[in-house]
Amino acid sequence: MNTLQMQSCVHDNGTVECTLVEVAVPEPGPDEVVVAVDAAPINPSDLGLMFGAADLASVRETERDGQPAVILDVPQAAMRAMAPRVGQWMAVGNEGSGRVVATGEGKAAVALKDQRVGMFGGEMYTGYRCLPAAQCLAFPETISAEQAASCFVNPMTALGFMETRVMEGQKAMVHTAAASNLGQMLLRLCQADDVPLVNIVRSPEQVVLLQSMGAEWVLNSQDDSFMTQLIEALVATGATLAFDAIGGGRGVNRILTAMEIAAAQTGPWSRYGSEQAKQAYIYGQLDLGPTELTRGYGWVWSVSGWLLTPFMNRAGSERVARMRDRVVKEIDTTFRSHYSSRMSLREALSVGAVREYGARKTGQKTLLEMNASAA
Repeated sequence: MNTLQMQSCVHDNGTVECTLVEVAVPEPGPDEVVVAVDAAPINPSDLGLMFGAADLASVRETERDGQPAVILDVPQAAMRAMAPRVGQWMAVGNEGSGRVVATGEGKAAVALKDQRVGMFGGEMYTGYRCLPAAQCLAFPETISAEQAASCFVNPMTALGFMETRVMEGQKAMVHTAAASNLGQMLLRLCQADDVPLVNIVRSPEQVVLLQSMGAEWVLNSQDDSFMTQLIEALVATGATLAFDAIGGGRGVNRILTAMEIAAAQTGPWSRYGSEQAKQAYIYGQLDLGPTELTRGYGWVWSVSGWLLTPFMNRAGSERVARMRDRVVKEIDTTFRSHYSSRMSLREALSVGAVREYGARKTGQKTLLEMNASAA
């Protein structure tokens, strides 16, 4: 059996191409299953594989082997970073959902036969996906394919932030782009677990949205009084741990500066600054520009990247198992997702679609709906 699969390739002429490629569906091994894919979301991490740092304004439509395709120009500076990918066709899609249509002989695989599952592990923008049973989460029929499709990236990331806080002995958190699907999940988690959360957004409408959900601290980074409000929130919550989805610009710098000012108001201070450790993790790239740090916040601080898979490796199997169980139990409550648009694989490979889902806007989330028999 063959199926169509979305793949991306960086070419040596300074372009990146995304198209549909016909591939064979493997027979499942003993501990594997074959899933007829129903739906898969487009996450920022998926955009990174699809287009990298390409210029979205340059997108144009083409064809490859009779299938729709899009090509984008990659700036010369970005091509240096993407050089290892030149000439390599890579399958796209971190997570998705579907129905198990075939299994290997292993007990865990057989137990999933005919069940609706959410799944992770890449290569999800396709009609059929063969993967280990261990990379699937079984859901009851009351859970839609749409909800199950976003069972991994955002829910496990939100839980990963919570577990990072516990592992590092922190009592409160700061989160940027907080009106996103992930941000709303994190807010609901913090409310359920009684963890103080400072939510940073970028518009008055997003402030209203999170306040309507019961958020206590919601700050608009575009307000003239933002820094004053941020310092007040940090003093009140004691937050010295931040998770940043923006990446570029001075957002992290402003948070660390406010943390230092808040620490100076509440604890010991020396000529080297406060002794309070301040940690900012960057986990997203809504702004592809450089991260600017002025280092005006003493010497006890750290900025580093945060990625889900390395975190799970560090957290250990027992902690990760607890996280997965919670996702299954709360997929339609705490971890419910909402989508701003839906389209097919073919529709996704058009200029208008790429500009829509590639805009990296908070609250914008596209769901790809697959028809396995047609794909």
